[in-house]
Amino acid sequence: MLENIRYFILRAVRNMRQWPLLCTAAILTMAVALATVATFFLIVVNIEQLAQSWTKEIQVIAYLDKAVPPREISKTIEKLKKIPEVATVAYVSPEAALQRFRRRLGNDSSLLQGISRNLLPASFELGLHPDFRHQQGVEKVVRQLENSIDIEDLRYGQGWLERFNAFVDMLRFVGMILGGFLLFAALFIVSNTIKLTLYARRDELEIMALVGATMRFIKVPFLLEGALQGVLGGLLSLVFLAVVFKFILEQSIQSFWLTPADFQLLFLTLNQQITLVVGGMALGLLGSLASLRKFVRI
Repeated sequence: MLENIRYFILRAVRNMRQWPLLCTAAILTMAVALATVATFFLIVVNIEQLAQSWTKEIQVIAYLDKAVPPREISKTIEKLKKIPEVATVAYVSPEAALQRFRRRLGNDSSLLQGISRNLLPASFELGLHPDFRHQQGVEKVVRQLENSIDIEDLRYGQGWLERFNAFVDMLRFVGMILGGFLLFAALFIVSNTIKLTLYARRDELEIMALVGATMRFIKVPFLLEGALQGVLGGLLSLVFLAVVFKFILEQSIQSFWLTPADFQLLFLTLNQQITLVVGGMALGLLGSLASLRKFVRI
């Protein structure tokens, strides 16, 4: 058994050395395909992470019909904190709202001289837990707020939330479609590349079958060859991806003006890196199987 395994491995390596040009073409094809899919995956993951960091600014602001009496503020805050989606609650009095407005006006704050201290309405500002910083979570909070306190108006960036959700959904959809298409195209290209290798060896295959070689004896070295090429392609794509990530993606994202200061770009985890290499091996095996069906009945 061990002798057979040794023979199959040596045979696969010999085949690769015998046809270096076709072998290199197959490896590079798989490397480019895998690197393209992985690069797009990284872009999608990091854009989603960047978008999630933007959601930290999402809050629900409930403007009140009238200011809450001082003795009722703490009770109302505790009542609002009992809403499962709510993480923080802050009361903003009309005076505090006016002070904010003065600071935002800067040098033009003198325009507010003589303005009533109660010009702006009191409000409760509600921060949400991370799991609920989306349109559905905000809508649940809004419904509970309307049944809890007297509200004159609500603000929670409705239009921005809708556009944000549409953007994330579109990104995921495009990622799935493009990823599937690239994998299918890679399988097709790899299959035809390996088929060229087998076509160049068709005489050798026919002779082996005529002298009594079993189907397993014929096909296993080619399957191992495809798997080995896939592993090499996966490793090559991983190296390429690391270089692109370090010198292009990382620099581009960090220089993007909408990127938060504490934003950390994500690379493939160890499990994802292993999956990439194993995916290359599976791609090589499938390509070899598809090609062998043309020349060997299996």
